[in-house]
Amino acid sequence: MIDFFIKVKQQESQNLPFVIYRKPNKTKLIGLFQKNDHLYFAEDFKETGFVFAPFNGSQIILIPKKESILWESELTAFKADYDSENKYPVNNQDKERFESLVQKGVDATTRGVFKKVVLSRKEIIDLPNFDLVSVFKKLIYTYPDAFCYCWYHPKIGLWIGATPERLLKASRKKFFTMALAGTQNYEDTIDVVWEKKEMEEQQFVTDFILDNIKLLTREVAVSSPYTLKAGGILHIKTDIEGKLNKDSNMKQVVSVLHPTPAVCGLPKESARNFILENEKYDREYYTGFLGEINKKEFSKDTSKTDLYVNLRCMQITNKEAHLYVGCGITKDSIPENEWKESVNKSMTMKRVL
Repeated sequence: MIDFFIKVKQQESQNLPFVIYRKPNKTKLIGLFQKNDHLYFAEDFKETGFVFAPFNGSQIILIPKKESILWESELTAFKADYDSENKYPVNNQDKERFESLVQKGVDATTRGVFKKVVLSRKEIIDLPNFDLVSVFKKLIYTYPDAFCYCWYHPKIGLWIGATPERLLKASRKKFFTMALAGTQNYEDTIDVVWEKKEMEEQQFVTDFILDNIKLLTREVAVSSPYTLKAGGILHIKTDIEGKLNKDSNMKQVVSVLHPTPAVCGLPKESARNFILENEKYDREYYTGFLGEINKKEFSKDTSKTDLYVNLRCMQITNKEAHLYVGCGITKDSIPENEWKESVNKSMTMKRVL
């Protein structure tokens, strides 16, 4: 593992693109280190490598396998040191601005503009002594059940995250996705009661996925909703799996799924328009997606695609951390509660800084 992080430091010092990541509940670190600083794009999802896609836009960045060095390493024991005294004061202007935005969303859902909209905010924290390797180590040991990554391109920037949500996993014509919504703090048990608002929000996501993939699939199986623990937060999750039609492909499925109601809203277009008009900042790669496309397994002659929604993430720039958090808004949402939820979510990244 030491050699792995030496390679990361070398790549960083040479200002070359790379991604390092660890999948949920796995002990293997994977790194893809690009040999040049060219900006590649995924055009048809037939490429092999690691993709990084924005919330709003079609330019999906690719770190191509054929232009990169692949490194893998097993995790070894590591103890993260946390500053328990590190407090982040509430910015009252941010609070007022976000609660006002949420109220706008509630009013729009009450008028029937959409059933749900996901509204977000960005929080900026000074970071004078940022060290990529130590922060990433803390991340992977603090959130073993999340997809943890650090992605860098000199022409785009540095992003780090620990996301609980898979967008799509696929092998040949089989695929797996999930509907994820609802949030409450974890307090020593996952045997919790969910409010009507959270249950409805989660059902919106499930229904959207099923309605939109039915023309592309010939078989679909759906689990009952259950509680998922992601770090110190709980969500409601439904598993969805199926088989694609003979004429369907992964690019079509991704286009249908992204952005999901869990990060945008429902109906998708009206919710997205509201976000772009009212959030007053650019989400960039927050609530986009990232992951492997067509990664060949060493033991089988098959290709696998494994994509995650870019949640619980931050961008590191100019000795600052830009943290991104969002909340699902329905007609029953209470602005002050949504603010508190966004603060709880921001702690995912703050804990490792």
